[in-house]
Amino acid sequence: MEKIIAVQLRDYGTVFLYNAGEALVKEGSIVIVEHDRGTDYGKVVSPKEATCVGHDKNHPCPRDGGNAVKSKEQPKKIIREANAQDLKQIEEARAKAKEAFGTCSKKITEHKLDMKLVHAEYSFDRTKIVFYFTAAGRVDFRDLVKDLAKIFKARIELRQIGVRDEARLFGGFGPCGRELCCARFLKDFEPVTIKMAKEEGLPLNPPKISGLCGRLMCCLNFEYETYKALSKGLPREGERVHIPQGKGKVIGVNVFKRSATIELEDGTITQVSYKDKEHGE
Repeated sequence: MEKIIAVQLRDYGTVFLYNAGEALVKEGSIVIVEHDRGTDYGKVVSPKEATCVGHDKNHPCPRDGGNAVKSKEQPKKIIREANAQDLKQIEEARAKAKEAFGTCSKKITEHKLDMKLVHAEYSFDRTKIVFYFTAAGRVDFRDLVKDLAKIFKARIELRQIGVRDEARLFGGFGPCGRELCCARFLKDFEPVTIKMAKEEGLPLNPPKISGLCGRLMCCLNFEYETYKALSKGLPREGERVHIPQGKGKVIGVNVFKRSATIELEDGTITQVSYKDKEHGE
């Protein structure tokens, strides 16, 4: 019987679909899997049968929150849940990866490549090393790969990731004081525009509305639709309005309280509630 579940490869790799067979695995379990002409390890991110697929197979997405890669081939198998010996081997692979990271960094400098090495991972059987890096554009790293293959006697993969992927990989805390959305729960990166910041009435000061990655904060994107809905029926700041007390100008809007601060022509400041006009009704 086939039971297809999502497994995040290694610590920061892509999420793939695997056949768990009769194995009973829980979310967060470390498992040994068939992968890429050998064996590898991963973490179960969805113990339920996976139905949501669709990431581009070549899209690098470290710490993908559950968007699994759909392959035309039959899903490979989960061999077993990791035992004590497996976990020891995984820790040894992580230690070796740190050494490989240092070696690769030196080689990048020697080749004068304009790229920043971010992370390195060994496969479970140590036949493959994946190096994650960021760069402003395309990088010709063919000579670097040849050097690394000679040194480590293993297959080498250099995977370019974006600055948002880098922030997701390392994690951290945002200006709100909470764990980064990308590291905690955000499954995919959607475009974030300055229009979203304007909709929330935020100061258009880049340091104020940018995340640790230096890009516009991802939270602006998933808050945007809520702000749009709550703003329906409310006047815009600077808009001229006519209220029972007279004519005036909107000098402030509180979206959550659904109220506006209005300065009348005689200089009087008053608060007007729009709760009776919920969502533009």
